[in-house]
Amino acid sequence: AFADICLSTSVTPNMLVNFLVERNSISYHGCNMQLGSTALFGAAECFLLAMMAYDRFVAICNPLLYSTKMSTQVCIQFLIVAYIGGCLNSCSFTISFYFLFFCGPNRVNHFFCDFAPLVEISCSDSSIPAVVPSFIAGSVIIFTMFVIVVSYIYILTTILKMSSTKGYHRAFSTCTAHLTAVTLYYGTVTFVYVMPKSTFSSDQNKVASVFYNVVIPMLNPVIY
Repeated sequence: AFADICLSTSVTPNMLVNFLVERNSISYHGCNMQLGSTALFGAAECFLLAMMAYDRFVAICNPLLYSTKMSTQVCIQFLIVAYIGGCLNSCSFTISFYFLFFCGPNRVNHFFCDFAPLVEISCSDSSIPAVVPSFIAGSVIIFTMFVIVVSYIYILTTILKMSSTKGYHRAFSTCTAHLTAVTLYYGTVTFVYVMPKSTFSSDQNKVASVFYNVVIPMLNPVIY
């Protein structure tokens, strides 16, 4: 919930102001701050979704060990790892931002300071500054997605072995909300940050960005 609030807050207020004023502008450092905060909480969300998948794996596959494997201390450690991962992802974007030089007109074709539109208007060699954050963000998405997929393979295997219909339905109800959140979030994030840019237009990129920055954080309380 905290990650959702911060992710949405880093984009939405400025976006709403831009709808109301005639001249839409943001400062150089403000743009970098917005880029860094979305990268931080976006990556933290990925790690948290992976940890929630592991939580369900332990609850369904090793229920007798749940209190040990998912103790308060372990949860706190997971939380720290999630935000350290988010900070490293954020640093890759904010540092790379300062290697981009803008000669003007500095008109970002987006509703917030996302990295790809900033690279497009940069007049410097952006090969290395563009590759590093893309590689780190892609690695975060692939690693966390791998954890989620492996967890659900084990969960599905355990569910199929259950003889009780009640246990079968209980296990599925435990995972439904999380699976819905994962599908919505990773579907849009993968579209924006992993797929080749040549396969979709900038307008489609904007729609996907609205989903993972604004719509999904709003839907998550309803889903859970």
